[in-house]
Amino acid sequence: MAGSSLRPAPPGRAGLLSRAERGSQYLALRREVAGALISVAGLAGRPVRDGDRNVIGTVEDVVVHWDAGHSPVTGLIVRVGPRRAWLRAADVVAIEQSTVRLRSTRFDLRDVVRRAGELQLLADVIDHQLVDVQGIQVVRASDLYLTQVQSMWRLVGVDVSLTSLLRRALPGRFGRRPSPGVVLDWSSVQPFGVPGGSVRLARAHSELRRMRSADLADLLATLGRAERRELLGGLEPSTAADALEEMNARDLNDLLRDAPVEQAAELVAAMEADEAVEALREMPPEERDELLDAMAAERGAELGALLKFDEESAGGVMTSRLVRLPADDTVRDAVAAVRRQVQEGETPAGVVVVDEAGALLDDVSFVELLGAEPDTPLRSLVGPPWPVTVGPDAGLDDIVERMTDNRGSSLLVVDEANRPIGRILADDVVDLLAHPDERRWPWQRSSGGAQ
Repeated sequence: MAGSSLRPAPPGRAGLLSRAERGSQYLALRREVAGALISVAGLAGRPVRDGDRNVIGTVEDVVVHWDAGHSPVTGLIVRVGPRRAWLRAADVVAIEQSTVRLRSTRFDLRDVVRRAGELQLLADVIDHQLVDVQGIQVVRASDLYLTQVQSMWRLVGVDVSLTSLLRRALPGRFGRRPSPGVVLDWSSVQPFGVPGGSVRLARAHSELRRMRSADLADLLATLGRAERRELLGGLEPSTAADALEEMNARDLNDLLRDAPVEQAAELVAAMEADEAVEALREMPPEERDELLDAMAAERGAELGALLKFDEESAGGVMTSRLVRLPADDTVRDAVAAVRRQVQEGETPAGVVVVDEAGALLDDVSFVELLGAEPDTPLRSLVGPPWPVTVGPDAGLDDIVERMTDNRGSSLLVVDEANRPIGRILADDVVDLLAHPDERRWPWQRSSGGAQ
């Protein structure tokens, strides 16, 4: 019939068998893959036998050299009676899930000494937090997998599945047998809490440095206290400061209060001035003063002056970092000043030109600078349209109105003598309007929402 040809035939016995065969092939492949792996967690307590198969001790840990790829096994820590002894990988002929076999009855056992660049996998990694730099998430290692690559044993995978965590509680060989579930490539993870510091952050493994600020902020909020400190210690202050600016107020406050005073002061000092002031406002006065005192005197004085303004005013929202130059300076001077500020991690919105008394003459855009000869005095670029300004005590409504009327990207804040003291960027106003409740802590808010 015409209509019947459109209906798929019901699966017959042949179809069911083919599916069963495919499932069988998958299970066989998975068993083959698992058979090539050695569970590090499963090696704990396994016997170490010499060339005559005599038991000389038990495995206490597996040690690898920490590099940017698949780390090679450099040796084992073996429990020999009451002693913890070091066994070189060169003396090992085979690592099996049930036993470790040595090449001969003669081998080199030394006292355990932790060496630079080495990881003890059971002590340092399993059940510890790791960062998956490819998936940008914090995970916990349920197990680690070794395999032999060209006669050398290497650490190749990190199992982060709940299945493997539960499997380790099973008795006998079932608890030791690899059960690869969610396995990450070892070369794509960053462990923390390793004695001696983070080797990968300081050396070849630099993916964390290349992450977006928002992703780093998420990691900082998720990591434990010790791991968070280590991550911050491995980042450039400017990179860390960019991430801190993306964090919500509660997480940022927790992070700063957990960090040593010197490190917290360095991080806050590296933040954009308005973001730094907002973070400082939420700290108890004595802790805030301690951080300001720990900063360079100029930066501490700058942030301290901004803290005196009401947080809902122009002075409380503005950034005080300006490229401010006298009118007799040249375009070449202005370009050099802009470059210096960019190198310091700031992105100026323009060049503020002032007279001999420091009063505002104009706000020159980069487009105007690019269109002028290098030796042109800035005075020659002064002219309409004139910059829009507000006083430091101007409220949010006034700021929004002036910004809207101007249709520009920023406003200049001037004092009573018309001297520029700061700039308000459009995105600062948008943040203030979009997230007014985030400027107060939960215990400062009314039960009905933002005050």
